[in-house]
Parts: sequence; structure tokens; C-alpha cells
Amino acid sequence: MESDHPPQLQGFVIITLPPPDNPSLGKTITAFTLSNSPPLQPHQTHQQEPQNQNNPPPQTPPNPQLQSSFPRFRLFNGVPRKLFLFLGISVFALILHSHVFPKVLEEYRRSNDDEGPKSFIFPLYPKLGVRGKNKVELKLGRFVEFDKRNFVGSSGDHMIRAQKISKLVSSTAKVDSSAIFPVRGNVYPDGLYYTYIRVGNPPRSYYLDMDTGSDLTWIQCDAPCSSCAKGANPLYKPTRGSLVPSKDSLCMEIQRNLKDGHCETCQQCDYEIQYADSSSSLGVLAKDELHLVMPNGSLTNIDVTFGCAYDQQGLLLNTLGTTDGILGLSRAKIGLPSQLASKGIINNVVGHCLTTDTVGGGYMFLGDDFVPHWGMSWIPMLSSSLMDFYHSDITRISYGSSPLNLGARSSTVGRVVFDSGSSYTYFTKEAYSTLVASLKEISTAGLVQDLSDSFLPLCWRAKTPLRSVADVKQFFQTLTLQFGSKWLIVSTKFRIPPEGYLIISSKGNVCLGILDGSKVHDGSTTILGDLSLRGHLVVYDNVNQKIGWTNSDCVKPSRFDHPAFFQ
Repeated sequence: MESDHPPQLQGFVIITLPPPDNPSLGKTITAFTLSNSPPLQPHQTHQQEPQNQNNPPPQTPPNPQLQSSFPRFRLFNGVPRKLFLFLGISVFALILHSHVFPKVLEEYRRSNDDEGPKSFIFPLYPKLGVRGKNKVELKLGRFVEFDKRNFVGSSGDHMIRAQKISKLVSSTAKVDSSAIFPVRGNVYPDGLYYTYIRVGNPPRSYYLDMDTGSDLTWIQCDAPCSSCAKGANPLYKPTRGSLVPSKDSLCMEIQRNLKDGHCETCQQCDYEIQYADSSSSLGVLAKDELHLVMPNGSLTNIDVTFGCAYDQQGLLLNTLGTTDGILGLSRAKIGLPSQLASKGIINNVVGHCLTTDTVGGGYMFLGDDFVPHWGMSWIPMLSSSLMDFYHSDITRISYGSSPLNLGARSSTVGRVVFDSGSSYTYFTKEAYSTLVASLKEISTAGLVQDLSDSFLPLCWRAKTPLRSVADVKQFFQTLTLQFGSKWLIVSTKFRIPPEGYLIISSKGNVCLGILDGSKVHDGSTTILGDLSLRGHLVVYDNVNQKIGWTNSDCVKPSRFDHPAFFQ
């Protein structure tokens, strides 16, 4: 009877993922075949082994039994029902594992994705600041009008500037894989975070302030230099061949909104940038090789356009004492991310992570390989023809459970800019006033306002000098920025703990690191600076037009396996 009814076979596969602490073990695949027929006897198997040793294995024909191993009329009877119950449990366990240990799946997926744009990571390095001197930066740079009559062509390999030009602020001009950069620096005493790049042939290193609020990357250069700080490295020396002509598309981009328009007869591309803190930089566009190191150690050389800056004014001269320029990371076409993305080197994504340690540091990256696929909070990125900042609408700011007055033209919506080039955070005048009023309650905790401390506008003195914000953070509440909806449950929230808005001065006082924006810019926009961005991995996804963040210690990316890169 058994010969008239061939055995029914049921086959299934179990995929076992590696443990999260050791993904190098790889995954295992186990196949099972169940049959209603009795198993083969051991002596039958041994009789066939000599034939397999002498003859090459024949080509395996299709197995008709396997093709019909799941007949419809037996899905829910006998062994198949138990089999499907087991398979269902296995699938559920696999899905649960992928949610609990997403990094394992992410590692496996990316290990098999060797094609496409590359990724680069940059460490952020510490700057040797002078303790006691507060270096406050607020960049948000914009190209401004300049007097072309003050420029006299070029001579030899150097550009010549006839006289100092006036600063006439005009309308703003716009100017898959990743790269990762180590980042160092701090809010105090340095006032900035910076990394390094290697430019030229042979390549030379230059330390640049990491600034998501600036369009143009520029380096102090000998063109000759009329007003430059000492800097960390020798001045960049341009050659006649490295100058960008005025007909270049990037030159036309940065000059198109100027009052006099683009200079078509100029032999070089001149520019001037003015920053929100009234600093300025003047120079010409140059093009040279940028040398990038891949996370796996390989090198990539790309021609990029940047500023050869030979006249710096204002607070820039203070911060350029141990750096060489600015790394412009905005979404403008002249920005470094857009240039690399236009060449297919990266996907147009920027990210940075600043540690909360007093020593400072962290990392930044270009490209999307280091963007977490889980645990990120995302908000839409606003588009504007007048600015290339990373900004979005904000619906509410609360100190604890008390809302602050946004002071926006609309009673429901304000604007917030994420700016790594600003040392501190800036609120609108109305929000700042409401916050200061809410902080009066801390007087009951034994903190007294110290008017003699000029470190920041609002500082409090304790009974004994403070060494850390941790000593007094229990007296302050968390600031919560809400996006998308005023309803707390459904809104996307960016939380700033006391460590994200307080700082200890040289006198041992605790000071408010949030300033009145109306005293340094137009005051209509909230600006999130380095102090409040610390302890978060912040991502600017220009491909999908969104801004995201998640909490992080910012020591290094989770999938980056080269600790020496950050030493």
C-alpha cells in the first residue's frame, strides 16, 4: 500500500542570525525535510557510497515531490498544521530579533553593499583655548555685496587687492555611502568644534571649524594675505591654475543675487561673506584636490571648489588662532556636501555628533552609511530660495510643563535653525524673556544672580564655586521643543536637559547658555547651537529633505571599527 501512495514531503528553512555582540560569526541556514515514510536504513546508505566515490555526481534533476510538498488539501491536517505553527513562531522570532537587534541586520546588509557612493567620517579635534576667555561664535554666513572696483586682476600666481572694501550687507545669495571625520573642540573655552581636511598636491592638512550654517568652505591663503590670523598651519598658496574663472557655474551661483549681478569680465571669482556676529571673510574661489580617507583606509581624491580667504575681520581672527578656516556644510550648491554629491561620491547627507564631555570632541560624516535605521526622530526640512540653512517649523517650546512665548508672527508656528557654527543657543526675544522669568524660582535653591560675572548675561552663584552642571541640574528643568503638533503625545520632540543649556564659568558660577537672539541677529528665529546639540547624533538628509536626531554618547559610530582613527 505504501508503494501506491508516495511519501509526502514538507520542507522548510530556518535562518539563525549571529549574536549582536559578535556579528562576524555570520548567519546559519538550516534546511529540514519531513516525510511520512520511514527513514532509510543505515545499510542502504552505505551500499551507495562506493558508487559515489568512483563516479562523478550526476546532475540532480528536479524533484517533483518537493514541488508539491505543500498540497492544499493537507495544509491544516496532521503534521503540516504543526509545521506551519512552528514556521509561524520562527518568523515571529525573526521579526522580533530584527527589532531588538537591528544593528546585526544593518551590519549584514551593508557588508554586502560595496557599490554606489562612498562614505567618509571626520573626527572633531580639540582646540587649545585660553580658559577664562569666552569665545562665542554665531556664524550663519552669507555672501554680500562687494565693490569690484577695488580688485585689480591678478599678478603671477598671486591675487592683488587694491584696498579694503566696505561691508555692504545685501540680500542673501545661495551659493551611498559616507565619509566620516573625527571632531574635537568644546563650547567653553574654545567656542567651536573642528576637524581637518587635506588639500593640494602634495596634500597639506588644514583645521576647519565645522559649520552647518555656512555655505562656503574656505582656507586662509597667501594671495597675498592682508588680514589673517596665525592659524594652525601655513597659509594655503594658490597657483594661477587653481583659480576658478568667473564663468564657472559655482561662481555664477554665489554672485547671482548680488546687486550688480555676476561679473562676466572678471578673470577670477571674488566673494565676500558676512556672518551674523559681524565677522567677515574676503577671498577668491580656488579649485584643488581634496584627499579623503575611507573608513576602510583607502584614499579618494576629488577636485573641489573652496574659498581662498585673504582678509578676515572681527571675531574670526580670534577663533582662527589655532584653526585655518571654515568647513561649509549647508545644502547650498557651493557647500562641500553638494559638491561631493554632484560628482556621485556620496549621497547628500550630513551628520555630526558632539560629546557632552568637558574635553569635547565627537565626529561628523558625509554620506548616509552611518545613519541609524532605528531610533531616529525626523522632522521635515523647510525649503527656501533665500537661505540654505537647515531649518524647520516649531510649534512649541516648554520649560518643564510651562510653554514659552515663541514670539512668532503666527501664533502657532515659529522657526528653528540647527547651526553647528554657533557656540550657544538663541531664542526669540519673547521666548528668552519668558524663560528668564521662569528661572527666578531657582533662587529658592540657594542660587543668587551674580551681576559681576560677565561670562554670560545671566549667571548664578552658589554657596561654594561649582565644578560641574551636575552639581545643580536638579534645580533646573528640561526644555522641550515640539515639532509638527502642539499635542505632546503626537508631536516630535527635541529635549534639551540642563546640561544642554547651562555652563560653568571660570568663577565657578552656573550660567544660562541661551541668549536673546534679537541682540545678535533679527531675533525671529530660534537657533540651536553646539551647547544644545551635544549628546545627539544629528542628521541632515538633503536627499529626503528631513532633519533627524537620536541620543548618543558620540564616541564613534556604532559600525565604525577603527578606534585609532579617533585618537
